[in-house]
Amino acid sequence: MSSIRHQINIAAPARTVWRALTTEEGLTSWWVDEARVVAEKGGRIVLRSEGDDGEMVEEVGMFHEIRPTRKIEIAWDTRSPAPTAGTRVQFTVARDGDETRVSVTHSGGGVLDDDEARAALEKSWKQALRALRGSLED
Repeated sequence: MSSIRHQINIAAPARTVWRALTTEEGLTSWWVDEARVVAEKGGRIVLRSEGDDGEMVEEVGMFHEIRPTRKIEIAWDTRSPAPTAGTRVQFTVARDGDETRVSVTHSGGGVLDDDEARAALEKSWKQALRALRGSLED
């Protein structure tokens, strides 16, 4: 199964990073325009962002696994209109000296088997993680 993996270190406490990954306020500070989140196992997550064409794109998923301040796995709905439909995103959070290391693994779904779509997702994740670090270190 294809996957995309990235990690970044952030000069912020793990709990601060965790809130940025699991709350509406946190997610809208770095990743999406709008978010609705029930951050518990089986809880729903709905993210909305403006697409390249100017239209809003909605991603709908479920928290498949959640271990507070350590790990999140989101399963994106297969019926979602977003290109990430049927994929999974896993975030792990860990202390790394004076910083917090965030690792992301995006896997599954046919989108990762398409070279052009995969390249776009790779770029998107790099930008998103830099935005996460920027939102927490400023």
